[in-house]
Amino acid sequence: MTVFLAILLVAAMIATLVALVRGIISFLQATEADLKGTGPSVASARSNKMMQQRIFFQALAILIVVAILFVTGRT
Repeated sequence: MTVFLAILLVAAMIATLVALVRGIISFLQATEADLKGTGPSVASARSNKMMQQRIFFQALAILIVVAILFVTGRT
């Protein structure tokens, strides 16, 4: 059980890293015209979506750590 949770934790950590990198790349692709425009641009909306996914994966990783601690009896 603990090995399975450890694998899930690594997967959540990798997903967090991928979402972070994709969000930063989307943020860097925003042009000055996008920043001065009215309303969100496509690049900024994509960056925002990726950062929301990053937060989701971080929360998932924290929950997996709590489950690992619970299973091993270190609560």
